[in-house]
Amino acid sequence: MECYLDNSATTRCLESAAELMAGIMCTEYGNPSSLHHKGVQAEEHLRHAREVIARSLKVAPKEIFFTSGGTESDNLALRGAAYANGRSGRHLITTSVEHPAVLNTMQYLEQQGYEVTYLPVGEDGRIRLSDLEAAIRPDTILVSVMHTNNEIGALQPIAEAGALIKRVNPNTLFHVDAVQGYGKSRILAKRLGIDMLSVSAHKIHGPKGIGFLYVGDRVKIRPILFGGGQERGLRSGTENVAGIAGMAKAAEEIYRNLDADVDRMYGLRERLAQGILGLENVRINGLPGRESAPHVLSASFAGVRSEVLLHALEEKQIYVSAGSACASNHPETSGSATLRAIGLPKELLGSTVRFSLSVFTTQEEIDYTVRTLRELVPMLRRFTRR
Repeated sequence: MECYLDNSATTRCLESAAELMAGIMCTEYGNPSSLHHKGVQAEEHLRHAREVIARSLKVAPKEIFFTSGGTESDNLALRGAAYANGRSGRHLITTSVEHPAVLNTMQYLEQQGYEVTYLPVGEDGRIRLSDLEAAIRPDTILVSVMHTNNEIGALQPIAEAGALIKRVNPNTLFHVDAVQGYGKSRILAKRLGIDMLSVSAHKIHGPKGIGFLYVGDRVKIRPILFGGGQERGLRSGTENVAGIAGMAKAAEEIYRNLDADVDRMYGLRERLAQGILGLENVRINGLPGRESAPHVLSASFAGVRSEVLLHALEEKQIYVSAGSACASNHPETSGSATLRAIGLPKELLGSTVRFSLSVFTTQEEIDYTVRTLRELVPMLRRFTRR
């Protein structure tokens, strides 16, 4: 049995999305900037995709800008907003557990003369609103907080943070990296006080290399790419029409049965957690049940190297991740920002594995994974002691 449990790294593309993309690439392949019929066909795909995605967030289609994925969306939001609002202040706030696309961009902006405050998190991986309130200043131009942590599934208090930011400093922009949250929950951007929101298609069963950035119509932001002025001048470059259409198709299908699919994933996640906790000297990282994301489970297996367990599981056709796909397989040396931030004991940093589910994950796969772990973990511990 093949069990793909690395869906936070990437997901299997929906067949309907892949078929739509193939048709566009082979028959409706016009440049959306062209004025002839094939260009109009391509532009129609962009228009439809913008409408579909806008509906999922309850925003206006003109507020959706297509990018190459989550990393570009984060860069555009942070750098674009910083450059556009630099005269109002040069102070930025983020958390210590953000994705490298945010943390590395913030470090770059520090080199450009901006000041960045990094909020700590508790053992649950969540920020404290009191810390956020204390950090906001008159010159704070932007706060960036991820919706769902990609390593332990921690859900940040986005609604409370959005309200707090606007109360303390109404001019401060609120950016949310929703790469792991979009398609797993209903995110009503304006109601949550979100000014900008980043999403990547390959996390929701769409294609790789495409994503979008929601930008509220009153947000001041500058482009970071220059060229032909596509995407209303904010993101130049010929649009990836097939990828955009595939992303919209995936979003449409994922949100069609979202509540039922999320309930089912929570049930499978709990089944996996309880099965793992049946082993000795195992720690589940993050909060239990619905206090965490429905699809991410981080577990530390004392006495077993994460990469050793990963490859042992791989031999049984179970595919998981040693932390994050965007981090090294050696968190004890390179440092997992999230695991260190939640205070995970040093001896467990190199013994942590991430399991991540999708709408396609079955109970049979979960049960097979639990049985395999119960067989492998004691054996690997005996081998390690030798």
